Order: sequence, then C-alpha cells, then structure tokens
Amino acid sequence: MRVALMIEGQNGLDWPRWQRILRAAEDLGYDGVWRSDHFTNANPPDKASLEAWTSLTYAASHTERIEFGPLVSPVTFRHPAMVARMAAAVDDLSGGRLVLGLGAGWQEREHHNFGIPFPPKQVRLEMLREYLEVVTRLLRSDEPASFEGTYAQLHEAILLPRPQRPGGPPILVGGNGEKRTMPLAARYADEWNSLFVSPRRFTELNRHMDGLLRDAGRPPESLFRSLMLGTIFARDQSDLARKMTGRGWDAEEGPKHGQVAGVPEMWVEQLRAYRDAGAQRVMLQWLDLDDIPGIESVAREVLPAVR
Repeated sequence: MRVALMIEGQNGLDWPRWQRILRAAEDLGYDGVWRSDHFTNANPPDKASLEAWTSLTYAASHTERIEFGPLVSPVTFRHPAMVARMAAAVDDLSGGRLVLGLGAGWQEREHHNFGIPFPPKQVRLEMLREYLEVVTRLLRSDEPASFEGTYAQLHEAILLPRPQRPGGPPILVGGNGEKRTMPLAARYADEWNSLFVSPRRFTELNRHMDGLLRDAGRPPESLFRSLMLGTIFARDQSDLARKMTGRGWDAEEGPKHGQVAGVPEMWVEQLRAYRDAGAQRVMLQWLDLDDIPGIESVAREVLPAVR
C-alpha cells in the first residue's frame, strides 16, 4: 500500500510551508503529496490559500520522486480544455508524476465569496461527466477531437504538443456516491478515491466498484483504488486525549469512521485494516501544516509496517 500526505491548501498553506512539506515527503519516503483545490475553508476565519495549480507546477520542478496532484480540482473553477493543457504540461515537467484529480465541487462559500457560479449538485455532476469527456479526449487522442455537450464543447481540437506519457497523466475521480460519482470513475478514471469511510464500508464500496467496472467492460484490476483519511497522530495516550478533545471527539470512543488516530502502534493496526480492505493508496489528511516532526515520526514508525 502506498502512503501519501494530503494537505488542505486553503488552511494556511503558503510557500514556505509547501516547500517544507514537499521536501519532507520527498526525503522521508512518502509516496506522494496531494492537496485540495479551494479558495477558502467552508467556514471562517479565512486563512492563507496557495493557488493549487501554481503549487503543483512548483512540485513538478522541485521534487524528483513523489507523485502529486489535486484532490480534487472542481469543474466550476476552470474550463476543461485549460485543465487538460495544464495537466499535460505539469506532468511533462515532472517526468510523469502527476495524477489529475477531478470532482464536481461542493463548497458554496468560496464560490459566493469570489463570484464563481455554483450550480445545483445535479448540474455539477453532469458538468463533471462532460468535463471528463473533454479532458480524456484531449489527453488520450492523437487525432483532433469533437464533442458537443451542454456545458463543454470541442470542435476538431487537438492538444499539442502531445503528452510525453502516452495518454497523459492518469485521471482520478473521487467520491463515495454509488449512483453518480462511482459510475463516472468506472467509465473514465484510472484511479478511484474514496474518502472518510471505515474499512468495512470501503470493502463494500470496493465490491460495488468491481460490479460497475464489469458493467463498463473493464476488468476490476484496471482501476487503482485509493482512500483519503483524517488523522490524529499522538506521541502517547495523554497527547491523544488532548488532541481528540480539541477536535470535539470523545477520547473514550476512539477514532471516528474514516480517521486514523492514536500512537504509532494504533496507526499501524488501523492502516493495515484499510490495506486488507483493498486500499492501494491512502492519502493522510495532515491538518497541522507546521508539524514536520509528526510527519517524520509517521515515516519512521508507521510507513515501514504498512507497505
């Protein structure tokens, strides 16, 4: 199982923090760094927010080993042809290490604050389907592509230069929705990312995805499976109780679904359960952007035991 960091880019991320996190991940043996693509948090107070694709371009040219990408870029922010162009260029710059995460978007506050239209959920999901059509055609077709959708169109368009990686960067679609999001992943994606579910629920979703892939004419092994998890890393039980209380959790109840929480031994046990449930990659949501010692401890005491 691959283990990566997931950074909330709207939660105080600036250039010095991003540089430290990338360097730590690269040097300490993490498999990747993912980050959100947001303007703000869902609730105030507002914090620093480093623009996602600018930061990914930096990651491409200032790391050599790790994978990286947006988790995920909302379809409401950018035209899909522009996303395809940026993704191909950043992937080429990195030598083929970008994973292109796309999603429907969910956070109304940032759209309102910055004057970005925020259609109803069903419209955004249809936008995502059309955007996936546009992006996959531009990245994967060596011939001019056309597409006539309600929200996106192509007219004999070809992306030049062609991506150095055949077919361009792999596409990730994230979500737990069994009726809309997961079928889109089964049809278009190279990687499906679930989020904040228990090992048991992930097993159930994995089985459902296998059926969707068969319905789409794809073998189950053709889709990489990943999972985003919340985290609380503690040095001892008193530290754990303090941090859980700070999140509003009952320390006696233990981690909530979709979270890994505890001292290193607890992390190992919890992550192994996700590995056994079929997770091929976990993205660890690391909220304390200055806790590089914690990132070092996880790398030293957890990573070797769960791969």
